[in-house]
Amino acid sequence: MISKIELKQLFTNIRFWIFLFFIIRLVGITNPPLETGHNWRQVITNMVARNMVEKNAQFFYPEIDMAGELSGISGSEFPFFNWLIYLFSLLFDYSHWLGRLINLVVSSIGIFYFYKLIKSYFSKEIAFNAAIILLASLWFSFSRKIMPDTFSVSLVFIGMYYGSSFLKSNNRLQLLLFFIFTTLGVLCKLPVIYLFGLYALVFFSKTIDNQKKIAIGTSLVITTILAYIWYFVWVEYLFQNYHYQLFFPKSFQQGLMEIKAFIPETFEQFYFSALRSYLALLFVVVGLFFFFKKEKLLLKSTFLIVVMVFVVFIIKTGNVFPTHNYYVLPFVPVMAFLAAYGLNKVPLKLSYVLLVVIVFEGALNQQHDFFIKDSEKYKLTLEQIASSSIEKEALIIINGGESPQELYFTNRKGWTVEHSKLLLPTFIDSLANRGAAYLILDKKREPKVTTNYPTVYTDDFFEIIKLKE
Repeated sequence: MISKIELKQLFTNIRFWIFLFFIIRLVGITNPPLETGHNWRQVITNMVARNMVEKNAQFFYPEIDMAGELSGISGSEFPFFNWLIYLFSLLFDYSHWLGRLINLVVSSIGIFYFYKLIKSYFSKEIAFNAAIILLASLWFSFSRKIMPDTFSVSLVFIGMYYGSSFLKSNNRLQLLLFFIFTTLGVLCKLPVIYLFGLYALVFFSKTIDNQKKIAIGTSLVITTILAYIWYFVWVEYLFQNYHYQLFFPKSFQQGLMEIKAFIPETFEQFYFSALRSYLALLFVVVGLFFFFKKEKLLLKSTFLIVVMVFVVFIIKTGNVFPTHNYYVLPFVPVMAFLAAYGLNKVPLKLSYVLLVVIVFEGALNQQHDFFIKDSEKYKLTLEQIASSSIEKEALIIINGGESPQELYFTNRKGWTVEHSKLLLPTFIDSLANRGAAYLILDKKREPKVTTNYPTVYTDDFFEIIKLKE
């Protein structure tokens, strides 16, 4: 029998909860990227990884499938996450879901380091509550998606913990680990660089040795330079030479104008999307009040620096931020900390009850993301259909709209287009002239497309039309 003391120790051990949430999120872990939420972003990640596997694509030349007649080489995030999928594919063969498991493992480890970081500077209770709130936030669903967002933040948390340990011990190995993990995190997803604002605490501290400040500062500068080289030099080089761009950063003026048109949606990212719990949001407000009331000026100033840098990121993304909920993910840990800080102001037993409510509210608001609708599973037949009717190197057109999801499942290169464009008299011919050899029609989309080209395959869901002899 487990004693009450042992039971209490178990339930107050963050490792237990991280493991429990890990097990819960294994539900549907082998699902292909067919869920409603951001399947398009996940298949882009998988495209790069699969091309590494099948074409021995080079690490510094990430290649996607939706660039039409172009090579598909495109500048995007540093492909470390894709490369890990590639490595696991060498061991277990490529599968649509490998990225889910990799992200879940790394993001779970990241939660633990997030907890350790907060515990080392605040209380164990605040650290515990912050970790639990983060587990039930938007992190709950996105930490199992084939996307580098929670993955990158987790790497930065790991790096920051070792940086903190270096400041306390002067251990050079920990400095190296700080540099490696922080650099990989920032390279995988540039917006997490806003967390560098926290190092104002280091540079303005009177108790930290100047040599340690120089060591940390030098590491951060090198990381920033490497991130600049990748995103603003190498990505531009790939665009100039291979002519396909996935992401389009906005100017400040353009970004502000776009955000202005989406002000309600922008605020929604913070008051609901981030934590998925209105109760948690209430304690963010409470935490913010007490944080500015009780903490030292340096800590409050550092928080404002972090917020201002993140606001710059919001502006640079323009209307993408308010219309894509995962762009708020890097800031969710800050909100989880504030909620925990506020929750710490209520009696301990009541705080546990409130924490349970926050967890249930957050998880239930995301449980639908763990399952795939039966109506979407027909898309999984695409690769088999394409294999029997379309040569591997042939370029295709598919009426998948802006999302490259269906193109990805064909395992072919080409164009994914809006169905309405196929109704235009010369549109299909124009792509055929650029090299398209086949047209795949998803029959669920109406009205029906008629052409003078021969049909070489048809079933209840798809029709394949040959555009070239």
